[in-house]
Amino acid sequence: MDPMDIVGKSKEDASLPKATMTKIIKEMLPADVRVARDAQDLLIECCVEFINLISSESNEVCNKEDKRTIAPEHVLKALQVLGFGEYVEEVYAAYEQHRYETMQDSQRSVKMNSGAEMTEEEAAAEQQRMFAEARARMNGGGGGVSVPQPDQEQQLDTQQSNPQS
Repeated sequence: MDPMDIVGKSKEDASLPKATMTKIIKEMLPADVRVARDAQDLLIECCVEFINLISSESNEVCNKEDKRTIAPEHVLKALQVLGFGEYVEEVYAAYEQHRYETMQDSQRSVKMNSGAEMTEEEAAAEQQRMFAEARARMNGGGGGVSVPQPDQEQQLDTQQSNPQS
């Protein structure tokens, strides 16, 4: 494959993160096996080439179905067409796992965002409580914390800035 075959990008632009790939390679091998840097680079190049091959075939499958967006089914069909049918089941399982984890993450973020809003007054009260706790810890009185009211807070600030009294 010519370095400029990848839609006008140079060979260096179409690569995978070296540190991540090295980690994956090392995780797949026994601890006592070392891999030469040249071999790591070759494996990374093979991975890039494989991704390009699957992407290209997926695009062809997609075009044959008169679709404009490559869907997971197109990738699975491309694997079949290219002779990697024995991996389809495992790839599909990984895809399903990814969808499940992504769905859980999005549900978690929705839960975090909904119902967690405070009114301005609640936020101010929470902020004052946290300031009081921090002040108590700083002054060495880590026990029960009394939360000063806003006018008491002003008096405390004034006393701390004018230590003459």
